[in-house]
Amino acid sequence: MTQQSIMHVQTNGDGVLSRRSFLRTAAVGAAGVGIFDALTLHAQELRRRQMSCVLLFMRGAPSQFETFDPKPGHANGGPTTAVQTAVAGVSIASAWTNVAREMSDISLIRSMNNREGEHQRATYLMHTGYIPAGGVRHPSIGSIVANEIAPRDFDLPHFVSVGNRFTTLGSGFLGMQVSPFVVGDPNQMPNNTQLPAEATQARFNRRLNLMQDLEQDFSESGGEARVRDHRAIVNTAASMVRSPRLQAFDLARETAATRDRYGRNTFGQGCLLARRLIETGVTFVEVELNGWDTHQNNFETTTRLSGQADAGFASLVRDLRERGRLDRTLIICMGEFGRTPRINANNGRDHYPRAFSVAMAGGGVRGGRVIGSTSAGGNDIANRPVGVADLFCTFCHALGIDPRKENQTPIGRPIRIADGGQHVRELF
Repeated sequence: MTQQSIMHVQTNGDGVLSRRSFLRTAAVGAAGVGIFDALTLHAQELRRRQMSCVLLFMRGAPSQFETFDPKPGHANGGPTTAVQTAVAGVSIASAWTNVAREMSDISLIRSMNNREGEHQRATYLMHTGYIPAGGVRHPSIGSIVANEIAPRDFDLPHFVSVGNRFTTLGSGFLGMQVSPFVVGDPNQMPNNTQLPAEATQARFNRRLNLMQDLEQDFSESGGEARVRDHRAIVNTAASMVRSPRLQAFDLARETAATRDRYGRNTFGQGCLLARRLIETGVTFVEVELNGWDTHQNNFETTTRLSGQADAGFASLVRDLRERGRLDRTLIICMGEFGRTPRINANNGRDHYPRAFSVAMAGGGVRGGRVIGSTSAGGNDIANRPVGVADLFCTFCHALGIDPRKENQTPIGRPIRIADGGQHVRELF
């Protein structure tokens, strides 16, 4: 066992396995049942704690200048002003007033960078930690987290994606058991989750058994992998429609005041749904807000979108804190890259992967911190650059996952969860 695989385990006051406890467990395992069994026990401990993660993905790449790294007074900053947050000396764009009030629980990385400036490739990279490669479909962060720490006997999907109108990056080579369940509209219950009137539970179970019998011949004649994936989908759906936890998807159970606070839009209600799902036991929820590709009318568009993102993000942090769940829930707010410092002729900003911002809260992240900075005009990273591999190691550190773990592709190729990098220690 390497020093790094041990050091990613953190301590907090909410039952999280400490480094000392884990070392003790590993020592017992080494002497008795072995290191592999000790790691298995550690994974079981993570599932017992019900660690979880919410990814707020700003598709299209939000401008760092109009979100978490404003440059008021500089020509590159444009008309965007800044607002002082609850943390002395930390300011963010003025459209984010609710997030500013919650900044004691939120930290910023202002020195993110990646090598991809095209939307599809950068989105893939920011979700998987890898650039697209022919022949390998890497799992997204949601599927990775579900695969590592989701409780195996849970009867709702481990990974739920909300408000995604595009193809969701899925489970890749990890299989359908941890693939995302997509909810297009959080204001509506998922479709086809009620049994037909004539189908009793007993009749429904007989139908499931018959289908498995019919698939068996195909499985034995070479279709085992396809049957396994199909059964994973069917079994997940069958468990879901029979689960009393299905009511977690029903936002009508929330007060009107709460729904108003999150924002009466798809993203805001998606954040509220994320809170309900996490509290019910879902391991990973992604909520998407699309439209940040502001090559034109950057300032008008980002102000409108920021209002939606600000209310949902801040309310999620506040509610999880007040309900005692924030320490066990990592919240990530990010896009695929940033926008250019130079304002173009269409009053917009173009693609800029060299420097952008990510916000994080919960999951052991110490709030009120700013990691890294950009130059006066935002053209370059001034200090403490953070790459995508570092970011993935940080996610893993917060959730108690070993970033060096190797998962096997169907052809036996080992691929690590994070391709290099180190977690951002200053956040913890």
